[in-house]
Amino acid sequence: MTSETTTSSDIRPLAGALIDEVEKAVIGKREVVETVVMALLADGHVLIEDLPGLAKTLLARSLAAAADLDFSRVQFTPDLMPMDITGSMVMDPRVGSPEFRAGPVFCNLLLADEINRAPAKTQAALLEAMQERQVTVDGVTRPLGPPFLVIATQNPIEFEGTYPLPEAQVDRFLIRARMGYPSADAEWRVLESRAARGTDNVALDRIVTRSQLAAMQKIVEGVHVSESVGRYIVELVEATRSSPRVRVGASPRGSLAVMKMARAKAAMDGRTYIIPDDVQDVAVPALAHRLILRPEYWAQEITEDSVVEEVVEQVATPPAISPSQT
Repeated sequence: MTSETTTSSDIRPLAGALIDEVEKAVIGKREVVETVVMALLADGHVLIEDLPGLAKTLLARSLAAAADLDFSRVQFTPDLMPMDITGSMVMDPRVGSPEFRAGPVFCNLLLADEINRAPAKTQAALLEAMQERQVTVDGVTRPLGPPFLVIATQNPIEFEGTYPLPEAQVDRFLIRARMGYPSADAEWRVLESRAARGTDNVALDRIVTRSQLAAMQKIVEGVHVSESVGRYIVELVEATRSSPRVRVGASPRGSLAVMKMARAKAAMDGRTYIIPDDVQDVAVPALAHRLILRPEYWAQEITEDSVVEEVVEQVATPPAISPSQT
């Protein structure tokens, strides 16, 4: 799109074009790409939890390229220090005084790769950046972005040499996504595309500028939330707290996450108001990672995702009402 002017009617085609462009690299995972783009429009961070080799890093790089975002990648390791992320004061021999050398967190999209391989102190260095969108070093606070998005990855089955993320940090992620294995047809298209391309790199076009993205995020913030749908979100989140399978349910931050993601979903569907279907579509990625199951269910085939799906089935769905009907 050539014009920098962005209106509510532009979001659907722009978001669709952005998803299409990322899918040129991340083949056969449109649903996951859509969810991550929703999180970007909702101005929230993403935790991608899955096995190695399933295009988690590629998704982050491709999104940054298509959305005109400055990209940084940090490989989390046991010896990574907080200053390796935030930056530090370094003596400048030319002037004989210290100057601030910015760390990789000063970007638009930070990929925190294998975040659970770094110790808690280093993981915590991201907390202020993720929540406050700022970094404080030697008593000086420096703002980040906008936009500023953290996409963190972790391997859910490898525990040796890892430091599980504390619940407080997991809760900072707007959503949790899983890539999953591609279908046989999609995996063949990956091979076919790579053979034809002749290189591992995938050249992607810029679909939106940073100013357009900021305008899209502002429009998403203006999507109408009726009282009936808002109370429906509250009932869903309350139901996670009273579920017999759950030791700790979602907090009000979970309710806010559902609302933000539902707003983004509505805008991407071309609506200026959310409906119950939007809430149901985003409930699992927005809520599941916030739940802690009771220990007796750990060995059974019960997951946080299935608990949220169960809650969605049990809570009565209100009618879809547009603002003109209220």
